[in-house]
Amino acid sequence: MKSQKSGKTTEKTTPPAPTSVLEEVIEKKLADITTVLSSSGTGKSKLYEEVLEMVERSLFKIALKRNKNVKGAAAAYLGINRNTFQNKMVKLRIGCQKD
Repeated sequence: MKSQKSGKTTEKTTPPAPTSVLEEVIEKKLADITTVLSSSGTGKSKLYEEVLEMVERSLFKIALKRNKNVKGAAAAYLGINRNTFQNKMVKLRIGCQKD
């Protein structure tokens, strides 16, 4: 979008959406993580599964902390069913102790 004021042409730029900025940050961090993980080992890569598990485990821990270890509230925070949350906690080996 261009606007003219006193004979000068200036261009207005819109700032990037917050999600696109966050995606860039995540992509840069994931690039570092995948470099470390992919350099350790030979044979069939499990990079995708390892990264997803790390991300899920981190999200679950954050959800639990922000909801005082109440699983139902943590599940709602993530937008998933409580039973799904509980099953994933077991799979991800995440413990939950209430204060």
